[in-house]
Amino acid sequence: MRMMNLYPVTLRLAGKKVLVVGGGNVAERKVTGLLGTEANIILISPEVTEGLRNLANEGQIQWHQRKFSDDDLADAFLIFAATNRYEVNQSIKDTAGTNQLVTIADDPEGSDFHVPAKVQRGRLSITVSTGGASPTLARKISQQLEQEYDEQYEEYVEFLHWARQFILNEVEDPSVKKQLLNTIVNQEFLKSKNRKADFLKIYHNPR
Repeated sequence: MRMMNLYPVTLRLAGKKVLVVGGGNVAERKVTGLLGTEANIILISPEVTEGLRNLANEGQIQWHQRKFSDDDLADAFLIFAATNRYEVNQSIKDTAGTNQLVTIADDPEGSDFHVPAKVQRGRLSITVSTGGASPTLARKISQQLEQEYDEQYEEYVEFLHWARQFILNEVEDPSVKKQLLNTIVNQEFLKSKNRKADFLKIYHNPR
């Protein structure tokens, strides 16, 4: 079988309609992964898990307690077909518009996109995908990455964001700018207890 090349992207979903059809554990995992993106999450299913019901009660998602209708697809940016019925999932895919992206829980080859396993440390996002071949392997690798890129990276990446903006705004010499950008990703800054102070020492006293 010829492997299909996939194009990895990171999407901004704030204000976008994201449709999830299904109310089981798979749908709950999809919805949970969308939380925090500020997407307008619409859930369609006659019955849902307790977790999904709680999210709806908290106002984090909109749950329409009924069967899927073709009209539900209107204006959806992303669509998750996550019911336990193959024919319903395929119908959603077939009915979606050409400019709508659909992922099908039980048909990775027929999906427009796959949701990778993810390690999130603040601004740092590391994703792992097997192209739908083995989500279990993707999760296993992501668990290994969680150990390597632990919680200290959240503050470290925030520092990198601050330092990069400082360098771009304050340093005119391209060679000095490049040197500083390379310096701040050294291990000493990851382990530093006072990164900004250490950076400013180097900035004011270049080698």
